[in-house]
Amino acid sequence: MSFNFQNREIDFVQHRKKFFTFSLAAMLIGVILLLTMGLNLGIDFESGSQVEILAEEPLTAEQVESEFAQIGSGYTPDDITLGGDRNEMATARFIGVLDAGEIAEIQSYFSENFGAEPNIGTVSPTVGQELARNALISVLIASVGIIIYVTIRFEFLYGVAAIVALLHDAFFIIAVFSLLQIQVNVPFIAAVLTIVGYSINDTIVTFDRIRENMKLTKRVKDFNDLAAVVNKSLVQTLARSINTVLTVVFAAAALFIFGGEAIRSFALALLIGLVAGTYSSMFLASQLWLIWKSKQLKKQKFKSKPQPEEEPTV
Repeated sequence: MSFNFQNREIDFVQHRKKFFTFSLAAMLIGVILLLTMGLNLGIDFESGSQVEILAEEPLTAEQVESEFAQIGSGYTPDDITLGGDRNEMATARFIGVLDAGEIAEIQSYFSENFGAEPNIGTVSPTVGQELARNALISVLIASVGIIIYVTIRFEFLYGVAAIVALLHDAFFIIAVFSLLQIQVNVPFIAAVLTIVGYSINDTIVTFDRIRENMKLTKRVKDFNDLAAVVNKSLVQTLARSINTVLTVVFAAAALFIFGGEAIRSFALALLIGLVAGTYSSMFLASQLWLIWKSKQLKKQKFKSKPQPEEEPTV
């Protein structure tokens, strides 16, 4: 399979309005989903308890749920995750904090029937809110740092376009998780931050090629000149972007298919984010920069144009 586009002429700029329309429609749908369905927050972001069970034989989710039902009718896990080489480990999560009596009852039951006391941890509402706040702050700090770096390395317009593409990718992942109602937990936040790094790397590569071609182009005076540079740069980086994203997609897909339940949401977020990141780097960030840069050139051209002198009044 060959992805050599060097000798092809592809007019990406011509379809910029389609790219913008698609992205705006996706963002609008995402906002509607978040306002209506919301996110399926795990106990990492809500108050809850987590019971880690260790058995000598392989476990199933139905078996773990049945064991809790035998303790009492009020013990129904909201989520069960299996782990270990033979699924001999299980993690049961409960929305809501278990009190001291309930924890003692669960520990006593599993100690008698499984020969090992389960490890039980709780997350208070305060801790959950702090985790969510810290995740948001980390994205904002990363965004500010990226703008500063790209402004120094390239120019301010590159930095703003890169951040728009970055936020587009992060929001797209959140919208898909809202649609599918997949549980949002700490691994999900790790996946979003990973995609932020991947996306900005892909965007920087594209911008670097645009900057190099700007230097090699003798005449860049209007939108058409800029469009030619952007199209040429995207064609030159298209093969690299496809090859890079495919190698990472294969790895993420393997994690999603063969990995355990604990990292499945992480792998799915990576898969979604990788595709969105490649799309935004090539078809969103570069097109935004093109429009803003052309407006900047128009202003500079207008300022440099000599203004007609006013006739002296008698």
